[in-house]
Amino acid sequence: MKTFAISFLLILSFQFLGKAQSLESLKAIDAVTSKEMSLLDFKSDKGTVIIFFNPDCPFAKMYASRILSLREKYQALGFKFLLVHPESGVSDVEQTELRSYIDDSGMRTSFLIDQGQTWIKQFQITKIPETVVLKWENETAKMMFKGAIDNNPQAESAVTERFLERALNQQLKGESPLPAQVRAVGCNIRQF
Repeated sequence: MKTFAISFLLILSFQFLGKAQSLESLKAIDAVTSKEMSLLDFKSDKGTVIIFFNPDCPFAKMYASRILSLREKYQALGFKFLLVHPESGVSDVEQTELRSYIDDSGMRTSFLIDQGQTWIKQFQITKIPETVVLKWENETAKMMFKGAIDNNPQAESAVTERFLERALNQQLKGESPLPAQVRAVGCNIRQF
């Protein structure tokens, strides 16, 4: 039994090791520039914030102003922000719609199209919006936080726990974000 447990843990550790090494190779088309971007393009000494977002999701719409505020505050402190759309294609029409949304909403950040849904599979994302915070060590990204932005999608004035903001503040202090994962609430991602 002890041998089985050790073998299982070794296999599990290699699986996580493989994930950590492959994060940097993630690529997607940016709807803003129509260019292929790599996760490495968003490397920052402070960290990278990835927000899985779909403008058609009612939960994402409720969070849009909060995302703008967080991006404005923490981008000034050295974090890089990007949105990832897991349910859009790369056609000219779809990219034009996303560019229009970015212009109209004031988001003005890279909006990557996860056409093959490799990003959501890599990070095991199931909801929109859901966030990931990465810390960089040389050219290697490590996931430090994953989950909800806060504890009340419907009423910003009723928020009592700001999960993403707390994680970013902890990372700025050189601490590991706690909790490292918070269950996200939002629209289910259609997988195809």
